[in-house]
Amino acid sequence: MELFNRILKTAVDGGASDVHIKIGTPVIFRINRELVGIECPFPTVEWINKIVDNITPVHLKKRLEDEREVDFSYFLPNVGRFRTNLFQQRGQWCLAMRYVKTRVPSFEELGLLEQIKSLAEAPRGIVLVSGSTGCGKSTTLAAMMEHINSTLKKHVITLEDPIEFVFEDNQSVIEQREVGLDTVSFHHALRNVLRQDPDIIMLGEMRDSISFGAAMSAADTGHLVLSTLHTTTASQSIIRILDFFQADEREQIRRQLAGTLRGVVCQRMVGTVDGKMTPALEIMINSPVVRKMIEENRLDKLSAAIETGEDDGMLTFNQSLFNLVKSGRVTQKEALTKATNPAALEMNFRGIFLNEGGRILG
Repeated sequence: MELFNRILKTAVDGGASDVHIKIGTPVIFRINRELVGIECPFPTVEWINKIVDNITPVHLKKRLEDEREVDFSYFLPNVGRFRTNLFQQRGQWCLAMRYVKTRVPSFEELGLLEQIKSLAEAPRGIVLVSGSTGCGKSTTLAAMMEHINSTLKKHVITLEDPIEFVFEDNQSVIEQREVGLDTVSFHHALRNVLRQDPDIIMLGEMRDSISFGAAMSAADTGHLVLSTLHTTTASQSIIRILDFFQADEREQIRRQLAGTLRGVVCQRMVGTVDGKMTPALEIMINSPVVRKMIEENRLDKLSAAIETGEDDGMLTFNQSLFNLVKSGRVTQKEALTKATNPAALEMNFRGIFLNEGGRILG
């Protein structure tokens, strides 16, 4: 375990976000989104089997034996917490470990906007943070949670698999429940959560029709629900949610969603001029226009509604990237690689702005 612990400490000290360990190959760190091999002995079968036996929680060992892969949170004293996925390839164990920073970064440190604070302060409804894997969804959600904790007197219950950021009660009372440790299953916890008198429910991830159905039921009864979703744009989140359900259910779900959604924040990580990362944000607020489009199943017009919804606090990826370039934080070249519509963004850099969203809505 000494070498394993030294690897994790080196990763944290070196600013790595992820550690990848596989038998017979170099240990790999991900630093600023780039994969870097480090100098250390190659993992052997005997060594990694010992690691697996030591770090796998007791309550997950039976599942690991049955399913050959599990998620859990591993804490190394004086180093930090790691979101861990243990799996097999070609019959051998592999580890993918993501370092979870102990201190939740502030909105300002993360480059988040005031609109996201407003969404976190919403009295009820569903707020989603979306994006691809590794784009910082969990960190943004944690920042929203910490904002609630420091400013509002609320009872918050989280359902996570596994727990990542650990919160200490401040203004709010927070109970964090880990699937497999504190509750039998995600679905079992969802069936009981409303009996626990929450004001706010945080779900680590929307994963199926059951979790989203429970979220809408909670939002309908006056609760705020925060969660994450895997989509590449804010408008696609609506389609992704509907895909959870059978075709004959989608009409009812779509109308219910139109009434319960508060907003969607979608993000992409962008390299800055000083070699760090910052999120480019797309924000969709459930304004009267957006609500009407969802109700009428005009989901193809949602992108245009976001583009023209600046007065309601909405923002497209292109607008966010343009602002990052204008502020000197991101190069034009980097922004164009992350843009939803690179051609339109390039025109913006030349001073040409076409109100495409207004034309489409008109």
